[in-house]
Amino acid sequence: MDEKMLTLEKFEEACEIVKKVTSETKLVYSDYFSKNTGNKVYFKPENMQFTGAYKLRGAYYKMSTLDKEELERGIITASAGNHAQGVAYAAQCYGVKATIVMPTTTPLIKVNRTKGYGAEVVLWGDVYDEACAKAYELAEEYGYTFVHPFDDLAVATGQGTIAMEIIKELPLVDYILVPIGGGGLATGVSTLAKLLNPKIKVIGVEPAFANCMQESMKAGKVVTLPSVNTIADGTAVKTPGTNIFPFIQKNLDDIITIEDEELVVAFLDMVENHKMIVENSGLLTVAALKHLDVKNKKIVSILSGGNMDVITMSSVVQQGLVLRDRIFTVSVLLPDKPGELSRVADLIAKESGNVIKLEHNQFVSINRSAAVELRITLEAYGTEHKNQIVSALQNNGYSPRLVRASI
Repeated sequence: MDEKMLTLEKFEEACEIVKKVTSETKLVYSDYFSKNTGNKVYFKPENMQFTGAYKLRGAYYKMSTLDKEELERGIITASAGNHAQGVAYAAQCYGVKATIVMPTTTPLIKVNRTKGYGAEVVLWGDVYDEACAKAYELAEEYGYTFVHPFDDLAVATGQGTIAMEIIKELPLVDYILVPIGGGGLATGVSTLAKLLNPKIKVIGVEPAFANCMQESMKAGKVVTLPSVNTIADGTAVKTPGTNIFPFIQKNLDDIITIEDEELVVAFLDMVENHKMIVENSGLLTVAALKHLDVKNKKIVSILSGGNMDVITMSSVVQQGLVLRDRIFTVSVLLPDKPGELSRVADLIAKESGNVIKLEHNQFVSINRSAAVELRITLEAYGTEHKNQIVSALQNNGYSPRLVRASI
């Protein structure tokens, strides 16, 4: 472990070095989230980096610390996607070979982009930890130089350059919210923030079912979760970093956990209010805003990445609309005779509901004349409008039953 890293001098050095490959991601003020939380909310849009995530910072700075022999042996790492692209691009800049081991569950867009930067990709395991074990095995077999995605002090120093940029632009920031997978970003950001201003609160944010750092903090030592289960694939880590853990213990003020459903709603909020695509791990800090019990504070949420494949995006949008009551399905029983369907359609039209799917089941009852089932999937403006439509059906003699929406 390099004890010389994570010092103010090294952070300053890293800031100059990463400028060669990073885009300027100026803070974005959010009027929408500021009004909803009673704070002044800003986003640090690392999803707008060239590789779609902050990971290039740590990868490029790490390679600047390697000697010629370490670089020429070739670089290897394991990653669920964003670190993979960061290492692949950094290796391309340094003119060296890169091998990336990625979980088989990694979104296709991240696999293809990693290959696009010239790296050799090996798909292995269901989660990051399994891919990492394979990467160590290959490093031993072929003599590659391993660049860890988070448990490396030089990598964490590179990631911490984000905090320098935040504080330069917003010197009086009160809170910085940072996503946590293995903890490299949180280590760099919290350590530098405390060096520059100990009053700044740095809050880590994890998926509720991939909260390895929270459990480790409770135990006072690094622990391994038996399993992880989250749509935030970039933070689906069972074991946080051992080398960085002391820095997290010292500098991180708290950890918030987020349910997957909250990420779905946050995705819709970012698309509709900021026209911004943020991947699920990057949305952790957006969802965490409503969990902070503070008012009139300057808060920066780090949007760690924006690499989301179209299929995942489509699924998240659909689920978000359902969770927001913008799409819902209602079941009604009606006699199987002419005009009944038209009558229901008229009632819905009068309430400005938009029918997007109908399912007619004649076999719900032995006596079809008495009742057939009609399942109607509708678009609404939100919960109030949905309730208005359901009430109209009730008031006209139907007994509507809400069922799981299927789009």
